[in-house]
Amino acid sequence: MKLIVGVIEARNIPAMDVNGFSDPYVKLQLGKQRHKTKVVKKTLNPSWGEEFSFKVEDLNEELLITVLDEDKYFNDDFVGQLKVSVSQVFDAHNKSLGTVWYSLHPRNKKLKNKECALRKHEDMDVKDISRSFSGSSNSSSPPRQDDNVSSKEEKSSAQKSLAGRITQMFNRNFDIGPTTSTRGTDLMEIPEISRADVFDNKSDDQSSSFEEAMEALCSRDQGSEIPSNLPGGVLLDQLYVIAPKELNFLLFSPDSSFPRSLAEVQGSTDPQIGPWKFENGGESLKRIYSYIRAPTKLIKAVKATEEQTYIKADGKTFAVLASVSTPDVMYGSTFKVEVLYCISPGPELPSGEESSHLVISWRMNFLQSTMMKSMIENGARQGLKESFEQFTTLLEQTIKPVDSKDIGLNKEQILGSLQAEPQSDWKLAVQYFANFTMVSTVFMSLYVIVHICLAAPSTIQGLEFLGLDLPDSIGEFIVCGILVLQGERVLQLISRFMHARVQKGSDHGVKAQGDGWLLTVALIEGSNLAAVDSSGYCDPYVVFTCNGKTRTSSIKYQKSAPQWNEIFEFDAMKEPPSVLDLEVFDFDGPFDEATSLGHAEVNFVRSNISDLADVWVPLHGKLAQACQSKLHLRIFVENTRGGNVVTEYLRKMEKEVGKKINVRSPQTNSAFQKLFGLPPEEFLINDFTCHLKRKMPLQGRLFLSPRIIGFHANLFGHKTKFFFLWEDIEDIQVLPPTLASMGSPVIVVTLRPGRGMDARHGAKTRDEEGRLKFHYQSFVSFNKVQIVEEESEAKSLQSDESGSFLGLEDVSMSEVYSCALPVPTGFCMELFSGGELEYKAMKKAG
Repeated sequence: MKLIVGVIEARNIPAMDVNGFSDPYVKLQLGKQRHKTKVVKKTLNPSWGEEFSFKVEDLNEELLITVLDEDKYFNDDFVGQLKVSVSQVFDAHNKSLGTVWYSLHPRNKKLKNKECALRKHEDMDVKDISRSFSGSSNSSSPPRQDDNVSSKEEKSSAQKSLAGRITQMFNRNFDIGPTTSTRGTDLMEIPEISRADVFDNKSDDQSSSFEEAMEALCSRDQGSEIPSNLPGGVLLDQLYVIAPKELNFLLFSPDSSFPRSLAEVQGSTDPQIGPWKFENGGESLKRIYSYIRAPTKLIKAVKATEEQTYIKADGKTFAVLASVSTPDVMYGSTFKVEVLYCISPGPELPSGEESSHLVISWRMNFLQSTMMKSMIENGARQGLKESFEQFTTLLEQTIKPVDSKDIGLNKEQILGSLQAEPQSDWKLAVQYFANFTMVSTVFMSLYVIVHICLAAPSTIQGLEFLGLDLPDSIGEFIVCGILVLQGERVLQLISRFMHARVQKGSDHGVKAQGDGWLLTVALIEGSNLAAVDSSGYCDPYVVFTCNGKTRTSSIKYQKSAPQWNEIFEFDAMKEPPSVLDLEVFDFDGPFDEATSLGHAEVNFVRSNISDLADVWVPLHGKLAQACQSKLHLRIFVENTRGGNVVTEYLRKMEKEVGKKINVRSPQTNSAFQKLFGLPPEEFLINDFTCHLKRKMPLQGRLFLSPRIIGFHANLFGHKTKFFFLWEDIEDIQVLPPTLASMGSPVIVVTLRPGRGMDARHGAKTRDEEGRLKFHYQSFVSFNKVQIVEEESEAKSLQSDESGSFLGLEDVSMSEVYSCALPVPTGFCMELFSGGELEYKAMKKAG
C-alpha cells in the first residue's frame, strides 16, 4: 500500500527570527521513511504545495509531521508537530482524509498549544485492491477568521524588537498568532471526524428544506457503491414495508417525530437537533444531534453529541454515518462510537408495495491508546444492544416489517412474470447474417457467377491442363485469395449459427426433481459484456454450476446487453447449497474454444437469501472488470422437506460417526449465526475447545455446521475469527502427537488452490500452488478419543455480543484428584493467595 501526503500551506507561524519572520519547512516521517519540503524564506504564512509518497507496511504506524524554522548558525528551531495514524486514513470514507487544517502541538503536551495551522491533504492509493478510490472526502475546510489588522501590526512590531527576540529565546511557547477556538485544537486529535465552520453558500440559507438537500446530494452522486458494514457488528438487519426514500425521511428528516419519540422511549432528555448543513464545498451534508442519556447501573446521566453525515444518497440508497461522543464518561475523550445506517431497496412484495432493507452496524474508534480498551468495547456493545432493541421495537410499531413468508410467496409471482422473448429461426438468421462480411461475400459470389456466364472459355497456357485453370495475373491471384477467405468466414458463421440453434438453452423451464433443498435461478439480463468479435458485439451464454450440476442458458447473438428472462432449477439437494458458480462465455463455434467474458460466485453462506431475490452480480476477470460487466439474477432457495431438516441431518451424522448428537437449542444456534454472520438456515452441529497453531498456539473453539468450519478466539480483547466451506477442503490429515503439539494429535486441513482466502489470516502455511493449511491441536475430547462430546446438551454457547465467548464450562476436563477435608473453605483458598501455605505446597511438589 502507498500513502500519499500533500503538504499545501500553513498560516500564523510564530516569528522565530530577529527580523520578525521565520524560514519554515516541514519534515515528515513514517517509520524509517523521511521526507522534507523546501524552505520558504521570511514568511509567517508559507505555501509549499508538495506531495510525498510513503510505503505502508503496518496500519498501526503514525505519520509524524514536524514544522521547523531553518537557522544557518544554530540548530533549527522547533515550531510544532502533529501525528496522524495511518489506520485513520484507511478507515476514512474513500480512503482519504481530504484537505484539512490541523493545529500544531508542542512536544510537551502540558505546554500550551501554538495557535497555528497546517493544511494537509492525505490520500491512499491501495494498489492491491481492484477497485480504485477517489480522492474526495468529507473533511472540511478551515474557518475563515477576520483578523484584526491593527493588533497584528502591534504584535509584529513587538516581535521585531530585540526584547521580543530575547523573550522568544527563553520562552518557546510565546503566543503570537491570533487566538483560535479550542475546537481547532481538537482537529489534530481527531482528523477523520473534524468539522469545519465554513459552509457552502447554500447552507447559509436556512430556508432550504431537507428535500432540496436530498435532491442536491442525489445530483452529485457519482454511482459509488454502498459502504460495507462496520467491523463492530450488525445491530439491526431487517426489511420494512416502506419505500427507501420514505424510510430515510422518517429517520433523518427534521420534521420527523421519530427521533424525539425514540428519545422518550430511551429516557433521554433535552434533545437538541441541529439543522442539516452542507460542508466542504457542498460535498457532504451534516447535522449535530445532542441529548442527555438516561442514567444506567454503571454510569450517571451524561451528555452525548452525535454528528450525522450523509456519505451516500442517490434517491434509492442512503448511508448515514453517526459519530457519537460522550466526553463526560470515564475515558470518554479516548474513544468515539460510530454507527452506520444503510438503507437500500428491498424485494418487491406480492401486494406490489415497495420494501426497504435497513442495516445498522457499528464500531469503536479509539482516538488514544488505553489499557481499558476491552472494557470500553464491552460496555459500548452492551449499551448499543439495549438501545437498538428499543429502536427496533419503536420502528416496528411505526412501520410494518416484512414477513419472510411474504417473500417466499413472492417467488411464483416474480418467476411467472418472466417471459423469454420468442424469436423465430428466420428472424434470428436475418439478424445474425445481416453484416458486411455476409453481404460482401454474397455480392462477390453473384458477381463471379455472372462473370462466368458471360466470359468465354480461355485457352490452356502455362502450366495449365484440362480441368485446371490457374490465375493468369497478380490481380486474378489476389481476387481468388479474397474469395477463399470470404468463403471460409461465411462457412464459419453458418456453422456457428447451426450449432448455436442446437443449444437453445434446453435447461430453461426444466422442473427440478426430488425433495430437499431446491435452488431456482432466474437469469434476467446482462450489462456491458465485453465485445470480442470484430463486429463490436459478442454471442454470450451463461453456465451455472452448483454441487457438481450445471445449467446452460441460450446463446444471444450479437448482444452486449442481452435479455434472457430464463429460469433454471437444480435438482433437489440433500444439503443446503453453499456456492453457485457462474461464468459467461462468448460462443465461437463448435470447433473453437469458447472465450470467457467473466465469472462470479454467489456465496449462500455469506449472503441473506432475501437479498438474492433481486440482485446484480458483478463479473470478475480482465475483460469483465475492464467493461464493468454484470448480470441481473433472481435466486431462490427453499426446502421442500418441511421443518425437520436439522433432525434428519443429525440422524445421518449419527450413523456416520457412531455417536449420538444432541440438537442444539434455538438460542445456541442464533448465537452461532450472529458470531459468524451466517444465514438463519445454518445450524450448529458441534463445537470443540482446541488450539489453532500458527507461530504460537492460540486457544479458541472450533465450530462445525453443515456447510462451514469456523474458529473463534478472544485473547485479552484481541479476537480471531474465520470460517471456510466444507467443499473447499481438499484433504484432512491427522499427524501423530509431538512435543510441539503438547502431546496431542494435530489435524491439518488443506484447502483447494485459491479457496478460503477470507480465512488466510488463520492459516499456518500456504504452498506454492495457493493451498492454505490450517493446523488444529490440543482437542480436549482427544483424551477420551471422542469425536462428538456427550455433554453438548449441558453446554451453553454465549453470544459474542455479551463480550465473553469462551467459558470454562465449555471445557471437558478429567478429574486428577479429589478429597473431602474437615477444614473451612478459606483455608483451601490460601493455597492461591501467595502466602506461606502456597510456598510449602509448591516446595513439596518440587
